[in-house]
Amino acid sequence: MLLSRFSFPTTILFGSGAIDRLPDELAARGMHRPLLVTDAGLVNTPAAARVRKLIPHAPVFSAVDPNPTEKNVLDGVAFYKEHDCDSIIGLGGGSPIDAAKAIRLKITHPLDLAEYDDNIGGDAKITANLPRYIAIPTTAGTGSEVGRSTVITIAATNRKTVVFSPHLIPDLALADPELTTGMPPKITAGTGMDAFTHNVEAYLSKGFQPICDSIALGGAKIVYDRLPQVMKQPDDIESRGQMMIAAMMGAIAFQKGLGAVHSLAHPLSSEFGMHHGTSNAVLLPAVLEYNRSSVPDRFRDLARDLGKDIAECTRELNEVCGITPRLRDYGIPESALPMLADKAVEDGCHLLNPRACTREDLLALYKQAW
Repeated sequence: MLLSRFSFPTTILFGSGAIDRLPDELAARGMHRPLLVTDAGLVNTPAAARVRKLIPHAPVFSAVDPNPTEKNVLDGVAFYKEHDCDSIIGLGGGSPIDAAKAIRLKITHPLDLAEYDDNIGGDAKITANLPRYIAIPTTAGTGSEVGRSTVITIAATNRKTVVFSPHLIPDLALADPELTTGMPPKITAGTGMDAFTHNVEAYLSKGFQPICDSIALGGAKIVYDRLPQVMKQPDDIESRGQMMIAAMMGAIAFQKGLGAVHSLAHPLSSEFGMHHGTSNAVLLPAVLEYNRSSVPDRFRDLARDLGKDIAECTRELNEVCGITPRLRDYGIPESALPMLADKAVEDGCHLLNPRACTREDLLALYKQAW
């Protein structure tokens, strides 16, 4: 049997009204002057106003792009130091929560961000010497609030780079479904399909982590059952809460690895700004068919739990969410596919795909999805 290491150490405070506990949670951790990291699209929303009312003394950094960049991180570090902060709160979807993780890292770690790339063993350079950090999600998608990775586009390569370490896990994930009710339908759809992809792709990946496998199966089932209800009735707090749980389950599960969907999706964001969850949703059916023959037993497990074939479930959810099925529908030019394949093969996620992928395989998958 393979030797593996895995753990689930995230502290989660979950439920309606959980956000009101924020001042107490800050005090318990000695977080006296936290930097609030969010994004420009969220900073003036009721969700942000509710949080800022609880921490009126916290400086706000909102210069985070939808796909966070190295510049966002460095600007955030400078802002943190300029305002004499002692800790960090990340508020929003995966972008500000990931950016906050990277800001937190760079406050105490002097190397260039690219040096911490998980693809080159950068995790060994990350220590526990980090400021305190509370993550507050306002979407149910990436599950970054419980995850140990951050994905940042590095300037030198214009490539989404995964930085991965258990030390990056937030000290607390404060998950209040009430904060997700105001999200636009497109964001709810894209982030929901992101959670679905994380669970499905984690279950199919090659890594050996049986606990993660069970979590992934459960998370995929929750999304399949609850995302249509959230799209139909956005103020359904019970279903919103279940979607937050499924997103966190996906992020916990994918510590065992992801697969080709994410290697294909990352360049679509860094090169064309395509929403990550929407990219996953469009690409997942093609990658599922590519992988089907390699792990037929796992496809049977998913069909057993979801009640039908996983590729059919994916197409059904995409239709419910209004996600059109072709990359061309999102302005991706066919002429760019070879360049995207060059980027995708450099992305380490496909290394744990259940079926090996060459650059030509990835290009063929882009063409199939185009």
